Amino acid sequence: MTIPQLRRALGFRDLVLLYIVTSFSLRWIATAAAAGPSALVIWVIAAVGLFVPLVFTVLELSSRYPEEGGIYVWSKRAFGPFAAFLTGWTYWSSNLPYFPGLLYYAAANALFIGGPSWQVLSSNSLYFIAVSATGLMVAVILNVVGLNVGKWLNNVGAIAVWIPTFLLIAFGVGSWARYGSATPITTAALWPSTSLKDVIFWSTIAFAFGGVECGSTMGEEIVDARRTVPRAILTAGVFITVLYMTATLSVLLAMPKDQVSGLQGVMQAIQTMAQRAGAAWLVPVLAALVTINALGAVGGWFAATARLPFVAGIDRFLPRAFGVLHPRWRTPYVALLVQAMIAGVFVLLGQAGTSVRGAYDALVSMGIIAYFIPFLFMFAAMIRLQREPADAGVIRVPGGTPVAIALAALGMMVTAVSIVLACVPADEEPNKALAVVKVVGSSIVLVGIGAGVYAAGRRGVRPNEEG
Repeated sequence: MTIPQLRRALGFRDLVLLYIVTSFSLRWIATAAAAGPSALVIWVIAAVGLFVPLVFTVLELSSRYPEEGGIYVWSKRAFGPFAAFLTGWTYWSSNLPYFPGLLYYAAANALFIGGPSWQVLSSNSLYFIAVSATGLMVAVILNVVGLNVGKWLNNVGAIAVWIPTFLLIAFGVGSWARYGSATPITTAALWPSTSLKDVIFWSTIAFAFGGVECGSTMGEEIVDARRTVPRAILTAGVFITVLYMTATLSVLLAMPKDQVSGLQGVMQAIQTMAQRAGAAWLVPVLAALVTINALGAVGGWFAATARLPFVAGIDRFLPRAFGVLHPRWRTPYVALLVQAMIAGVFVLLGQAGTSVRGAYDALVSMGIIAYFIPFLFMFAAMIRLQREPADAGVIRVPGGTPVAIALAALGMMVTAVSIVLACVPADEEPNKALAVVKVVGSSIVLVGIGAGVYAAGRRGVRPNEEG
């Protein structure tokens, strides 16, 4: 596979901020805090069981094979073009329903900028569609112009999350020092529950730790990728893990867990804490920063996932236009624009009528499953590629091949369990059997469509063009 000449626009700082904006989200803190003190233990389990294997797998594989495409390239190297295409296909398609979720999150939190008078829009479909479409358009335009421009949306989004997070922690500690813990944190409360609601939450926590693999899809656009990616992953990984657990604890110290939920969970918590501390004037500012952070995450994921149809287009498994660069800006503009159009459809589905909304919810669950399927390929590739000799510049997992295989196997096991848990319907679902059939069946159909697209593309590839 010959990659057209791309601009190397991402340095160490840009990559660290990209990982932060795609992997760390305040909305997962609200979700975790709503589950109670046991979320703190689940964060630790998820960090050890998935995040650590993920970090070291990406660290070594991106060091071994720093080319454009990331997980697509690794799967191709280990298992051939079909596995590579399915890896890229499921990873790309999983993000299509994820974009509206981020955009709705941004729109919901933006309402706190205007205070109570703006909250009347919280049930206004046109408002959510308009804000989501605008945010999507900004992300597309900046990324088509180039990563050297588009990266600033990611960077600003990552920086924007620091102030709300640190204030959230400060408010929580201050509230605890003054009033005591709002949520009783006992040994019994820390023990994870096996109730259906909490078991489903486990897969959400695992999903929250994903993201550090996305930067490697842009390997040819990173300055000294073999050296930069591992350093950025380790730096961002420590930051992400510590902040998730610390911020969750802070919310629990300041608020009863039953008062934290929904799209606006974090802003509701910030508003309550700020008013109690006599700093209500901070709420609009923090709401703006949370909104910018969400838009930055859209830009980061949008850039990363568009590189997968781009490399598939170069391999001729998608129409050749997907692998073409813009003549002026040297960006995969066709892949970006097609992705934007499909994401726009999902934005409309998210605010459609009840029956369509039910279909959209099923697609979101399918998206979580589709997101984890590439992880299975990636961890399996980590194990298989241990038999290939490593160059002098490769950064190996500490302990060498035995530890690398053990970590990858652990990551595969946790990923498989997360996929199963994502199939479990929520308590309020009236027809649980039908919900499982829809989610599982849709996932199978998605993989089947990918296999069909691959087969159609393969017929148009000459033997000497594969590889």
